[in-house]
Order: sequence, then C-alpha cells, then structure tokens
Amino acid sequence: MSKKHDSDGGGKDAHYAKLRRAHRDAKRARGELPPAPRRPGGKAPAGPLPVSDDEVLLYGLHTVRAAIENPERTLIALKITQNALARLTDGLTLPEALPVEIVRPKDIDDILGTDAIHQGVMLTAKALPVRRLDALQESPLLLVLDQVTDPHNVGAILRSAVAFSAGAVITTMRHSPAESGVLAKSASGALELIPYIQITNLANALDELHRMGFTSIGLDSEGPAPLEGTLKGGKVALVLGAEGKGLRQKTRETVTALARLDMPGPIKSLNVSNASAISLYAARQYLAGSNRS
Repeated sequence: MSKKHDSDGGGKDAHYAKLRRAHRDAKRARGELPPAPRRPGGKAPAGPLPVSDDEVLLYGLHTVRAAIENPERTLIALKITQNALARLTDGLTLPEALPVEIVRPKDIDDILGTDAIHQGVMLTAKALPVRRLDALQESPLLLVLDQVTDPHNVGAILRSAVAFSAGAVITTMRHSPAESGVLAKSASGALELIPYIQITNLANALDELHRMGFTSIGLDSEGPAPLEGTLKGGKVALVLGAEGKGLRQKTRETVTALARLDMPGPIKSLNVSNASAISLYAARQYLAGSNRS
C-alpha cells in the first residue's frame, strides 16, 4: 500500500471519526444518550449521570416540589442543601418515608454536572407510569408532537398544555426527549400535571385518536386555511412538527386537515413552543364556543 493511500485513508478515518463524535455529542445534548463518563481529574459531566431505566434525577425547587406533591410519583431519595431544605419545606411537609441527605451544592454538581441549575436540591424518583391513549376518551383537547427533539422546547410545550388544560401531550419514542431532569426542569412542574405519552408509530396513534372521535389538525405554515376556520368537532388533537422540517409526509397524509397560523407580520413561522401556545388558545376558544352553542 502506498504512503499516499495511507495518508488519504487516515484523513478519511479522522474525518468520519469527527462526524461520529459530533453525532454522538448531539444525541447526548438531546438526552438520547447518557453523558460521557468523567475522566480522572476532569470536570464534572455536562449532564446527569446515568440511572436505571425506570428512574430519573429531578432537580430544581419547583420541579422537585411538584414531584413530591404528585401521588403518582414514587420517590426514592432526596439530596438537598440546608438552605434549599428551608425553602422546599416552606408550606410543604416531606413524606416521612423519603430518605433525606443534607449535602453541599458541589455534591449535587458532581452528580448532575455544573450546567444543571439545581438550586441545591435533587430528587431520585421512579419514572412516571406509562399512560395509554385509550385513557383519553374524555379529553376534548390533545397536543401531538411529530419528532420535536429539544427537551427545553418540549418542557415549555408541557407548561402551555397544562395552562390550557389539554388532556395529554403525545409524542414519538424516537427523536423525542424521554422523561428526564432536563425535561422536567424546563416544564417547571408541568410534567407532574399532564400525561406525557410516547408512542412507537405516530400515524397509527392518529388513526386510534380518529376512532376515538378526535379531529386531528396538523399545523403547517403552508396550510390551506387558517386554524380558526379548520377547527371542527367536539374533540381536537393539534399536531405540530419540529422546527425547520415541520410535519413529516406520513403525518401530513394522516391528519384530518392541515391548517396554518395566520400572521400579518413578515415572519411567518414561530418557535414550536410558541406555536403550540397560540394553537392551544385558539382551540380552547373554539371548544368553549361550541359548548355554548
């Protein structure tokens, strides 16, 4: 083998290795992979250390308080600073069976990483019970996400869904954030207040919702009609896609109708969390009006 061939092959190998690292790092940032192990003498990891499949590490005062108050959440152990304990227990009594360890902020940093804004409190808990679509028969309003990957966006969407009393947020198991500390912190307690249902096949889930009497409306900037004129029926499922690529073709073909948010300004698309809030408001106004008529 010539030296030139060796050199070219080594350059290609390095190039592809760099691409693989970038892909892996991006998946870690989205929470699809556990953080890289800490090197001896190195800095704390950028995200939570791996836990077992049925456990999550929740952090932040509001997030942890909501989890403790949620009767469906199984609590395992609490690590908390003395100052944070005084704030958390202001109006809240901790369960007697919950093990509590007083720690320093750095002790939590060493577990969660220095980027986590934990406010001196970290709760180890079981993941929430799996929810099924057929439990949503009585919910007139649902929100469905088509591969929205950013846990911060999904957390904000969960907050809006709770604010407008949606029955659930439904998303795919792949290319969507799993239940995690980052998602829960971004949701600021909302994860404890609304079912977050992850399904394997979105088109099949939409078909099931149709059989349950839902009208599914996919939001698309090129939709043929405004959302307000597309809403119909007594039960509505709003379907939103990821920023940039929007709804996938199969999703577009499966929803009952496509609609757009009419915006008079020069910008015709919004962050998916903002679009979710506006869509939920419009759907709530429609449902309130249809109930009066």
